[in-house]
Amino acid sequence: MTNPPSPQQNPAAPATRRSYDTVAERYAADIGAELPGKPLDRALLDAFAEVTRHGPVADVGCGPGHATAHLAGRGVAVTGLDLSPGMCAVARRGTGLPFAVADMTALPLRSGSLTGLLCWYALIHLDPPRRAAAYAEFARVLRPGGHALLAFHTSTADARPGESAHFSDWWDHPVDLTFHFLDPATETTSLTDAGLTVTAHLDRAAYPGVEHPSRRSYLLVRRDGEG
Repeated sequence: MTNPPSPQQNPAAPATRRSYDTVAERYAADIGAELPGKPLDRALLDAFAEVTRHGPVADVGCGPGHATAHLAGRGVAVTGLDLSPGMCAVARRGTGLPFAVADMTALPLRSGSLTGLLCWYALIHLDPPRRAAAYAEFARVLRPGGHALLAFHTSTADARPGESAHFSDWWDHPVDLTFHFLDPATETTSLTDAGLTVTAHLDRAAYPGVEHPSRRSYLLVRRDGEG
């Protein structure tokens, strides 16, 4: 196995990190409590746990660690990674699991070290070149035959796939965040270019009253090669 790459410059990362540090507590209280009201999400996480519990898994862009904790509860040896130190602190306090600060475009992991990688609604803050860099990192750190499960927003009543929205205020806190609405077909092509094969694709509408009213997509991918 090779050593992880040196951190790459990501111009948007400092603003994204500061923004999530600012809203970490409120995010954990609101969005971090949504999973019990999302039966399909739980089912997907359970299926992912079943195919990855035989080795180490990273929850990349883990936020307050709610999905991390769900996987751990299914017997997965999982570690959470997030760009925001504030989110990592909230996640450690809330779950007792291991969390570390990391940029998904330069993961502090050795090549081929993971059986599974979860990226749950975190890709939406990366523009296309940075997403391509993240996918290359996912392929690097996964073992041949390893799986990744990706979730992202695709559209709202006001935004179509390929468009974006910028927030300067969130829960009455100043932030500097851009949210990208992703096209599953475009992401599938980018994942394929990185050496990752999409094995399952699911789209769904929002759960009314439970979460932000956006359409969502889920891609289960496998790193090329024999496991």
